[in-house]
Amino acid sequence: QVQLVESGGGLVQPGGSLTLSCAASGTIFSRNAMGWFRQAPGKQRELVAIISSGGTTHYANSVQGRFTISRDNARYTLYLQMNSLKPEDTAVYYCNSNGNNGNYWGQGTQVTVSS
Repeated sequence: QVQLVESGGGLVQPGGSLTLSCAASGTIFSRNAMGWFRQAPGKQRELVAIISSGGTTHYANSVQGRFTISRDNARYTLYLQMNSLKPEDTAVYYCNSNGNNGNYWGQGTQVTVSS
């Protein structure tokens, strides 16, 4: 059974930084495309960033240049480094795994950007 557990969310001031982590289990992590999505209140879930099994990355325009997605295959962990955070980045952030054994989501971690 695939499990994804996010951590690292919290309250941060505008301009601050946070690093999210997603620990994966029950899957061959290195073979999966992984991604971060977010959902703000009253809005649809949207893509933040994805990283392929080979390390190719893609970012939403709204976070390009501020966020960095990375993966540590040895530790079965996905990361999202978030810099220059803005109030509009406030959302629940979800980890996603997409591979031959299916598509899975974590439970989410809240990120709040406010002064």
